[in-house]
Amino acid sequence: MYSAGEDVRRWVLPLVLEEQARVRPDQTFISIVDGDSLTYGALHDQAAQVAGLLQQLGVQPGDRVAIMLPNGLDIVRAWAGVGRLGAVAVMINTELLGAFLAHPLNDAQPCLLIIHADYLDRLEALGAPPPTIEHILVVGRPDKASSAYRPFEAWRSAGATRAPFPAAQDAACIMYTSGTTGAPKGVIMPHAHCFLFGLGVVENLGVTGEDHYYIALPLFHANGLLMQLCGTMIAGAQATVRDRFSASAWLADVRRAGATLTHSLGAISAFILAQPPSPQDRDHRLRLILSAPNFADHERIWRERFGVSEVLGAYGMTEVNIPLYGERTKTRPGMCGRPYARRFEVDIRDPDTDLPVALGEVGEIMVRPLIANGFMAGYFNLPKKTVEAWRNFWFHTGDAGRMDAEGYVTFVDRIKDCIRRRGENISAADIEASFMDLPGVAEIAAFAVPSDIDGGEDEIMMAIVAAPEASITAEMIAARAKARMPRFAMPRYVAFVSSLPKTGTEKVRKADLKQAGVTPDTIDLTEFYK
Repeated sequence: MYSAGEDVRRWVLPLVLEEQARVRPDQTFISIVDGDSLTYGALHDQAAQVAGLLQQLGVQPGDRVAIMLPNGLDIVRAWAGVGRLGAVAVMINTELLGAFLAHPLNDAQPCLLIIHADYLDRLEALGAPPPTIEHILVVGRPDKASSAYRPFEAWRSAGATRAPFPAAQDAACIMYTSGTTGAPKGVIMPHAHCFLFGLGVVENLGVTGEDHYYIALPLFHANGLLMQLCGTMIAGAQATVRDRFSASAWLADVRRAGATLTHSLGAISAFILAQPPSPQDRDHRLRLILSAPNFADHERIWRERFGVSEVLGAYGMTEVNIPLYGERTKTRPGMCGRPYARRFEVDIRDPDTDLPVALGEVGEIMVRPLIANGFMAGYFNLPKKTVEAWRNFWFHTGDAGRMDAEGYVTFVDRIKDCIRRRGENISAADIEASFMDLPGVAEIAAFAVPSDIDGGEDEIMMAIVAAPEASITAEMIAARAKARMPRFAMPRYVAFVSSLPKTGTEKVRKADLKQAGVTPDTIDLTEFYK
């Protein structure tokens, strides 16, 4: 365990790596499924060489370095090297292309880009790279030679940096929000904030040096990189990382790694649980799953079919860290958890007045830190958005929730995603929950579309992905709605689709669904309700 204790000045991940390399230099830190591995000592030394290469190219502490790499050892080397130098890692989603890629590259204004050769076509399709980028380091071999590219492998011949370590309040990285509403915003994340993502996992999940994390989430986002991988580092544990999530390979990976912990996010649980039952379902060492969201039906299957003894929910954002965790000793299916009160204050307040609402009433989830630099430092180049989100000394998450008398918080919906119909505010999450256990439903998203009869109010539409070889009909949807839902919440439209648009962290991009709206293939359920 990293021995920083409560000295926030040492809440700096490059310092964590230095200490772990001293204490356990030959212990494996990270292994890639069907790939190579790195010990704590090797990563420490290679990070210093990556930092040395960046210095040779003119990168200074505080400069921004964009990283667009898939899961693997190189993204870990690059991230650790940028941090060791005291530069700022701008983590780029590897799914981006076109304007979606141009936005963070232009907005963050990095001086250097580390990119995989597989993504160069997307970069070149933008035309000239942003003028601030002076060097492009490429992992892998480009299909065509270009004087604009240098090999990232040059770190192997670079001397180790002697730069001073960054401070807890210095910016460690910029991560862009998923942009499900509006343009993505760059979240400036201090070193202490990044450290606290991992520390929260260690303190709330009881992670020790005997644990082994299985990570199938992308390392360009906070869950995979900061919660899981950095939690592993702080605890002095070991991690196995898959390049991309695979539901069919999940159990085999967990068994082969001897993993004791993992995280599920978004639809990942549904994909895993939809796999055919196997005699090996309980033949593993997995003791705990952190699942967000933690549906009651999913928790039951994790426990009964897979024999996982601890299934926890959690809630967080890139901006605010993870202020809510489930408790290991108590099960609260469907709930996010209770406030991580040692590090954060959490309250449910009226989004218009910022005044507290009564226990059990729905309001906006608001958060503030108890630790200096344990929160975002702001949105990059967006001071007005920063002030808008952080007002009256509370960060406004934009999420609706309710808190019970014991402090447990239930997520209700994105406030901007609530549906207004027949004078009622309706939660899209509640609509989705009404159909999640309908046989044959693999995924579902409920969202608002304009009403043609209600003077500016909404109609409810659902997009449904059927499980393989399943047959779902409009009649089945209507029958379920009539059996389980009040009339004002019954969806009017349904579209059966092959997949839902997703962000890199498996969040459904409802803005895309709303933009598509009602199409010729959409089914109007009105007649089926008669």
